[in-house]
Amino acid sequence: MKQKRVGFLGYEGVMALDLAGPIDAFTTAEIDESANQRESCYEVVIIGLSGKAFTSESGIVFKPDRTILNAPALDTLIIPGGKGLRRPDIQKKAAEWIRHRAASIRRIASVCTGVYALAAAGLLDGRQVTTHWRHARDLAKRFPSLNVDPNALYLKDGPFYTCAGVTSGIDLSLALIEEDFGPRVALSVARELVVYLKRPGGQEQFSEPLQFQVQSSDRFADLAVWMQGHLRQDLSVRALAERACLSPRHFGRRFRDAFGSTPATFVEDLRLGQARQRLTIPAQSIESVAASVGFASADAFRRAFERRFGVKPSTFRKLFYLNVRREVGQRQAPVHR
Repeated sequence: MKQKRVGFLGYEGVMALDLAGPIDAFTTAEIDESANQRESCYEVVIIGLSGKAFTSESGIVFKPDRTILNAPALDTLIIPGGKGLRRPDIQKKAAEWIRHRAASIRRIASVCTGVYALAAAGLLDGRQVTTHWRHARDLAKRFPSLNVDPNALYLKDGPFYTCAGVTSGIDLSLALIEEDFGPRVALSVARELVVYLKRPGGQEQFSEPLQFQVQSSDRFADLAVWMQGHLRQDLSVRALAERACLSPRHFGRRFRDAFGSTPATFVEDLRLGQARQRLTIPAQSIESVAASVGFASADAFRRAFERRFGVKPSTFRKLFYLNVRREVGQRQAPVHR
């Protein structure tokens, strides 16, 4: 196995989790070389705009390993977000260095508002990108040549990757690790970090369970998250009403008034959404996926899936892996800049 070097750009005013989260993901990735030896998949290097220690927004101090003047060759460059990068002086210095080094780097990713430096470098013109929903409108205004998607967790366009920030930086890191070393290694990292493997990049930042919580200020507030974690249990109206301490009729009416959906439809949406993710995991049968998300039978699951998404679960899986193979082919093709 050939170890890959990943560089992280560090600067004053970085968002600590945008930097530390992906670093922990990459440094956790290992492969069993033998029965008694595990090999790190990545060498991680923090590259500072200067040789001085820099302080994050929250006050955590980081020390760079190298600077932009003596940075080593990189396989991957990741630019974390933070208030500092929206300062003109820091942004200009970062963008100039990124522009200078881009042609020699296989792939470049930004976390959250790290996209501002990539955009300022002129590398994202005409490309589809994302960032934290709070900054999407400002990004589109400052850089009108970008196609900004304010909803996606992370996006890939050519050799460039952008993501929404904070925890989605870990989602993107898992996706990059899976590209390099396969799903088994990425799954091992996800288990170590105790996170889901892996939220699809196109999943909306403001998920349905989160919307449910934000909109609700009473006893419904935590119900959706509990449901998400207990999909195999009885989620009938009667069971949910009992949990909310309401009569079934009162519960159903309150639910529809608050969220414009029946409890049954909401539950099915949760189960099908989770099932769609699990269908992308190798060696999972249709029957095991159906059972894992609470469907009474594989046939009931197939019917519900086709009704909602317009394709059978088996067809969805084939199309997913066809797209994966196509993306792998694109990555292996020469990159022309």
